[in-house]
Amino acid sequence: MLKDSTMWYASWFDTPYYHILYKDRDHTEAKNFMDNLTNYLSLEKGEKILDLACGKGRHSIYLNKLGYDVTGVDLSKNSIEYASQYENDTLKFRVHDMCKPYSEQFSAVFNLFTSFGYFDKEEDNLNTIKSISTNLTEKGFGVIDFMNVDYIIENLVPEEKKIVNDITFNIKRYYEEGYIFKEIRFIHNNEEFFYTERVKSITLEKFKEYFKKANIDLLDVFGNYQLQKFNKNTSPRLILIFK
Repeated sequence: MLKDSTMWYASWFDTPYYHILYKDRDHTEAKNFMDNLTNYLSLEKGEKILDLACGKGRHSIYLNKLGYDVTGVDLSKNSIEYASQYENDTLKFRVHDMCKPYSEQFSAVFNLFTSFGYFDKEEDNLNTIKSISTNLTEKGFGVIDFMNVDYIIENLVPEEKKIVNDITFNIKRYYEEGYIFKEIRFIHNNEEFFYTERVKSITLEKFKEYFKKANIDLLDVFGNYQLQKFNKNTSPRLILIFK
């Protein structure tokens, strides 16, 4: 089964293999980030948060445990179906295209863990930022947690082999024509699979251009989940706070 990069996120994110490969993500780090972020934004318990491109809902579920009214949305029907088992009166999950505004407004909209920049159309990056702005209340905050592309490209690991659940994933990474690619090949049940992740290498300067076009104010920029100041050469993350 060979998959090209066209709408790769619609197919790859919806497979069980995506979640197998990334199942060992650091949940403690994610929780600490949410603690730091909600404290920094001074969000009060009960306020509404939209988790945009929520995947299987790990951030949404934890934010709800902190006392927030959380809506998690994602394009992947399989991810939303899985996350829905955790729903309650103040936690819900819906299938939604983040390029378009959601039907409610929120005190905060979080787009976390590089869930941005993988669209086939350049204008959808700007459309997503405009949609986030539309979904914010007058005093609401938007947050995009992206990779620091300068740091990532400089420290790119070209090839890696990762064995998870007895599946050997052969991973190749490279930078080409403004995109960071990750090719993932593996065999399971005697069938060969090939997926390509492709994320646009969006710099801080490019985000500022998007924000200007969307009439959005950039308030602060952090470089890691401890919310330390951003450094182009050493920061692993690019965390943007705006309204």
